[in-house]
Amino acid sequence: QLQLVESGGGLVQPGGSLRLSCRASGFTSDIYAIAWFRQAPGKEREGVACISTTNEICYYANSVEGRFAISRDDAKNTVYLQMDNLNTEDTAVYYCAAALDIWYKGGNPATFRSWGQGTQVTVSS
Repeated sequence: QLQLVESGGGLVQPGGSLRLSCRASGFTSDIYAIAWFRQAPGKEREGVACISTTNEICYYANSVEGRFAISRDDAKNTVYLQMDNLNTEDTAVYYCAAALDIWYKGGNPATFRSWGQGTQVTVSS
């Protein structure tokens, strides 16, 4: 069984930075890609960034491109989301998810079958 555990969320002021981590354990060989999604109160879950197991970027949301960067450390089975120049609209619960099917779409949460529990990111002065 595959497990994903997020960490690194918290409270940050506008313009600040955070780095989220997503550590995978279990059947990691089943993974095609890892993505970050987020969900703000009253809004639908949206894709943020995606990276494949071959280290290709499979998605960046327009709203975060140039501010967020996704990366992976295979030795640690961990995917990171570096978030810079945060603003209040980035406030959300951030989830990492694994694509277990080759036909996944990087920004589409319906194509990711394994999810972490989420970590809260709050951007506020």
